[in-house]
Amino acid sequence: MPALKPTDIIGEIVWIGHVEDRDASLQSRATGTAQLTYAGVPGEAHGGLTRPSCSRVISQHPRDTEIRNVRQLSIMSAEELAEIAADCRLDGLDPSLVGASLVIRGIPDFTHLPPSSRLQLPDGATLVVDMENRPCHLPAKPINAVHPGAGDKFKSAAKGKRGVTAWVEREGRCHVGDAVHLHVPDQRAWAY
Repeated sequence: MPALKPTDIIGEIVWIGHVEDRDASLQSRATGTAQLTYAGVPGEAHGGLTRPSCSRVISQHPRDTEIRNVRQLSIMSAEELAEIAADCRLDGLDPSLVGASLVIRGIPDFTHLPPSSRLQLPDGATLVVDMENRPCHLPAKPINAVHPGAGDKFKSAAKGKRGVTAWVEREGRCHVGDAVHLHVPDQRAWAY
């Protein structure tokens, strides 16, 4: 019996980005297509099969412990990005300024997709949602360089709207304009 159920929700990739050197800047460079490998996007700063642990998993692993890389991509919602921009008092916000890998339009409540959801592309390439991507202070500098003062508002404006981190389950390619079919785990909500 399948553990994931296809939904009738289909989004669209509206932007693809590539962070070349995260140590130099979180800012990404726009591109029309990306190769998706088991190690993420080749040459992308967040790529690799493993990564050093960070503050997101500090309760589980000491900082810089080698762990599986389940945050190969940072995926945002076009609709939530527009809300963040409005909260920063901007007409719009270039996804490159926040280090996005992909921006998808048409999937509601995107940041709160259930972990383990799948985003499947037309060629079968599949991304697995790891978890919500919590906002941090790193986008403030590139945003402020273009929109002075707006970057200082980003972290609070992006709370609950920063998108998700994801990893490649099945290799393939993605292109701007590709349809993205959402599959979700077939289970009830956890009764904590």
